[in-house]
Amino acid sequence: MTEARGRKSIFITGAASGIGAETARLFASRGWFCGLADINEAGLASVAEEIGTDNCMTTRLDVRDRDNWKASLDKFGEATEGRMNVLFNNAGIGRHGWFEDIPDSENDAIIDINVKGVINGAKAAMPLLRQTNGARIVNTASTAGMVGPPQLAVYSASKFAVRGLTEALDVELSNVGIRCTTLMPWFIETPILDMGLTEGSNVKMSDQIRDAGQDVYPVSLAAERAWDAAHGKDVHYMAGKQAERARFAQRFMPKRLKKQLEKNLPPRS
Repeated sequence: MTEARGRKSIFITGAASGIGAETARLFASRGWFCGLADINEAGLASVAEEIGTDNCMTTRLDVRDRDNWKASLDKFGEATEGRMNVLFNNAGIGRHGWFEDIPDSENDAIIDINVKGVINGAKAAMPLLRQTNGARIVNTASTAGMVGPPQLAVYSASKFAVRGLTEALDVELSNVGIRCTTLMPWFIETPILDMGLTEGSNVKMSDQIRDAGQDVYPVSLAAERAWDAAHGKDVHYMAGKQAERARFAQRFMPKRLKKQLEKNLPPRS
């Protein structure tokens, strides 16, 4: 079995693609041992081969399943001598469209994965984190956890929940030496932008973003900010200038921000 051999370690959910995979590449390149977790086993194998199998271990993980969490972290703990420097709760899904058009089953999945999955991970990782000096939980939220965008209502609700959970845990866990932070990206070039407006639709979220002239940032920027979230003193780490602007507008110009969102609201079919 691959072992960390004294290296710092990070356990990454949603590691088979997007921000999770790029974060694994970055941390591995800087000497960290990575636990790669996802339901996409082929994607995990590809990332593991890329960063080197001596630098990681892989595990199939459905973040909704608490027993699956325990088994995956038992395996990770065996490789790291019972320690975990960073838990990167990154796995998430989204659905883009008018609130009333999104099936209840898809809304349930968003909450189960984006919220319950993060809670499951934080609780399951606690024994390993408590055995590690300076340990940290990094939760992937979103700029949609700072500003509620139209056509992403339930996704936004899930990311507001992650933000609130993070702020509470950062205080609650301070007396056991564990920090809790968020990564809050703007739109990042990942598969999640391929969300359709309706089932089978050729109109994708990425099309609307670009048609509106909004920025889409490279996944490497999000990975660098994940590194910052794992090491810095702040609680929230915005990824992209547009994310910083949105946070500023929400804090100091909320009415103006709301009017801008309404102005850019696409017509209903």
